[in-house]
Amino acid sequence: MNASTGASALPTRSRRLLISGLLLAGMGAIAASGKAVIVKLAYRHGADATTLLALRMLIAFPFFIAMGLWAARRAQPLSWGDRGRVVLLGFSGYYLSSYLDFLGLQYISATLERLILYLSPTLVVLIALVVLKHKPTRTQVAALLVSYLGVLLAFGHDIQLEGQRTLIGSALVFASALSYAVYLFGSGQAVARIGAVRLTAYASMVACVLCIGQYLLLQPWSGLWSQARPVYGLSLINGTVCTVLPVLAIMIGVKRIGSSLAAQVSMLGPVSTIVLSVWLLDEPMGLWQSAGTVLVLLGVLLVGSGAAKRR
Repeated sequence: MNASTGASALPTRSRRLLISGLLLAGMGAIAASGKAVIVKLAYRHGADATTLLALRMLIAFPFFIAMGLWAARRAQPLSWGDRGRVVLLGFSGYYLSSYLDFLGLQYISATLERLILYLSPTLVVLIALVVLKHKPTRTQVAALLVSYLGVLLAFGHDIQLEGQRTLIGSALVFASALSYAVYLFGSGQAVARIGAVRLTAYASMVACVLCIGQYLLLQPWSGLWSQARPVYGLSLINGTVCTVLPVLAIMIGVKRIGSSLAAQVSMLGPVSTIVLSVWLLDEPMGLWQSAGTVLVLLGVLLVGSGAAKRR
């Protein structure tokens, strides 16, 4: 009787882990994608990119410190080489990428921003092709063509409405995606030595210091506390729900269901951005944007399937 009970309990536990992992990965993807909408709403109250980024990181900083302390409690101290890598990865993946993204959102729609950022996995493939001289597979070539065709469709829709602003914003957000792709490419070996949680926490702490320091260099400290009241409420949501929560939710979700399945669940991100931007920002959503979204998601799925086959 005990044996049968144990045998039946195992599938039940596995199903619970699967369901909870799917929910966590989905919640993290949706929460992270909401950042663009939150930033666009804050811009309507007169805040600028440097201020919003500083407020976001001020709020998130204590959480990343706590995460870093927890992750380091039984870990070996970092070598000087790994410390340097953490600084470089924090600069590229969380500071520069975020800053360029916030700047780009001043010019383009939240939907187009999310689609361009979603090119990061394809950019990692391109970096590997250039740096490591990897020969692209047919699946990778198809993924790249489909993804960039999708972005071009959405870009073509927006440029008819905004013209030069779409060009500037798209260039900034694409640079943001490239900066984050450099982080993803460079973090592979560092994750194995440092650990995913500790690397994420430390790199995020570096970005927090850089974002706050940038504000202090460019603007007076008092200006941080003279924003319109809604800016602080939106920044609180941005720093917690759209920054810290996705990191934890996606990390736990990946641990429970694996990175491949979590990557597929992350497709909810661009879709949720579209829904929120139409609902909260009254942004137009045309046929070309819809088609572009489908193509980008398909391209990223192809990249993920190709990576899974190589493993």
